[in-house]
Amino acid sequence: MREVVIDTESTGLEPADGHRLVEIGAIELFNHVPTGQVFHTYINPERDMSAEALQVHGLTTAFLQDQPVFAEVADAFLQFLNTDGADNHAPARLVIHNAAFDLAFINHELRRAGRPILDGEHVDTLLLARQRFPGASNSLDALCRRFNVDATARIRHGALLDAELLAECYLWLMGGRQPDLALVPRVSDAVVLGVRERIIRPARPHAPSPAELAAHQAFLAKLDNPIWRS
Repeated sequence: MREVVIDTESTGLEPADGHRLVEIGAIELFNHVPTGQVFHTYINPERDMSAEALQVHGLTTAFLQDQPVFAEVADAFLQFLNTDGADNHAPARLVIHNAAFDLAFINHELRRAGRPILDGEHVDTLLLARQRFPGASNSLDALCRRFNVDATARIRHGALLDAELLAECYLWLMGGRQPDLALVPRVSDAVVLGVRERIIRPARPHAPSPAELAAHQAFLAKLDNPIWRS
């Protein structure tokens, strides 16, 4: 099963207020495990950065003005997701933390660029974490602490780094580094998944020997009226 973990950064909280994407990071997973294939780009939002967003990710207007606009990277992004049919694969399932936020921005940009929006299957890891840990903090930082995922490099938010951390946390949310037995190799016909084939042996004899029978009779002779002689 192919999945793509996505994270984004933006100029603010609402695309309806004119805010735009400034960074996309995506990590390919196969059977919940990273394959090493990534997509990452900074984006010129064609507007100034809000002070609040700058405190979150540190991406300045000056840095972003030299980056491509979204329309210039849209096709490469969609191809990475396999949504354009170029390689005859079905669209990958998306894995996003607080999916409503990221998808709102991504689809806003796709509409502006005249591209198809992302409306296929996705997993919201925030909802998944809330189901597993109700009442607890389920931010990405909290999940990293809970699953002992090293997030020391996360001084500020960054789309690619956050996607990498989320991919690790998602693996643990799905049950750990090997959520099922699909990745365990078949060693041989006699040893499958670490369980050896049962060898059928004949039953061992359990009849008492003459010496054991004699010892038993001698023991009974010492008892007063044993029930075995009734």
